[in-house]
Amino acid sequence: MTDAPRGPLRIVLAEDSVLLREGLVRLFDEAGFETVAAYGDADALLAEIEQTRPDLAVLDVRMPPTFRDEGVRAAIELRRRMPQLGVLLLSQYVEGTYAHELLSSGEGGMGYLLKDRVASLDDLEDAVERVSEGGTVLDPQVVRELLSRRSDPLATLTPREREVMELMAEGRTNAGIAKQLYIGVGAVEKNVTSIFQKLGLEDSGTDHRRVLAVLTWLQR
Repeated sequence: MTDAPRGPLRIVLAEDSVLLREGLVRLFDEAGFETVAAYGDADALLAEIEQTRPDLAVLDVRMPPTFRDEGVRAAIELRRRMPQLGVLLLSQYVEGTYAHELLSSGEGGMGYLLKDRVASLDDLEDAVERVSEGGTVLDPQVVRELLSRRSDPLATLTPREREVMELMAEGRTNAGIAKQLYIGVGAVEKNVTSIFQKLGLEDSGTDHRRVLAVLTWLQR
């Protein structure tokens, strides 16, 4: 008995630009894929992911409401819920920190391309197929960015951690940072701890890690 032929690859898409979203759906259709749902933000995609049950999720990195890292956060959450789901991120610019976060969230079935690449149907089709099969696809410019950051621990900081670091350098306390960023003090403390870890600042009991972190930041 032979296996039943597999249907077209099922894709869900989250992209806030209507023109690009419609263009991607058209490209996927031409490549023989099926776009089962297309959204203008990541929250809508996450809310319906259990119903759509796609083979691959394609997300813009920056989407409403803050246009910062919604796509990355959604990608990490998708991998947590559905480890076998392929995830392909698209970005307008090279953002190595986001690529690092995505790659750190799991193994295989992940991709990060610059939006300029989607102008080529062949490149896009190849990336979609490779990611859906469990492979990893990184734009060459993203690879160069990641390699250049290996020796710079500050480059591994997330956008939020960089905001916290900047405010630390201004001499603000955790409470002051929380007020400035409209987040809880606990969230600030979590970011500060992560910063210390990434900068290799161990709690020796004799050194002031906050001062050392700020000095590292100012010397960049």
